[in-house]
Amino acid sequence: MATKPDDVFSLTKEEVLGGMTGRIYIPKIISQGPAKEWIERRRLTIRPWANFVDQKRFTRPKNLAEMCTRLVKNVEHFQSNYVFVFLGLIIYCVVTSPMLLVALAVFFGACYIVHLRASQSRLVLFGRELSPAHQYAVSGAIAFPFFWLAGAGSAVFWVLGATLVTIGGHAGFHELELVDGDELQMEAV
Repeated sequence: MATKPDDVFSLTKEEVLGGMTGRIYIPKIISQGPAKEWIERRRLTIRPWANFVDQKRFTRPKNLAEMCTRLVKNVEHFQSNYVFVFLGLIIYCVVTSPMLLVALAVFFGACYIVHLRASQSRLVLFGRELSPAHQYAVSGAIAFPFFWLAGAGSAVFWVLGATLVTIGGHAGFHELELVDGDELQMEAV
């Protein structure tokens, strides 16, 4: 595989030999340490999906206090699952909006071109040399009309609303999981 050594998407020899199993590849632009650790933590703490979607575990809470308790405990317990639900809703929103796909392609394409140009030469505009930060700002300014036409603002609020309703409904109506450290609480008769 003949690639440039400073290409952010090229794989090193060790990565090619290691294969794709069990590894998540993050572009070299992103700081590898914190992003990789966060993704690994999410992956390791994901709860079984069978327990997450078990219909027998959904009941109506007795009162508002129990619903609030369920919300807090289930959000803590199923946090990684909820992250993947959120990501799934984002992907659904982007895939079902072709203009938003075009706007994202324009933005990331412009950022990639800026990245390639920054390593080779400086961009001069109206007699002034633009720093890479200014070039990324120009990329955002070029992509802004595409995002506006695609309705990116409404897509963001749709994703947030759908996430709150989906996760809030699940966390509020899903019975609490018994964890080894929890004690059974007896109700007074």
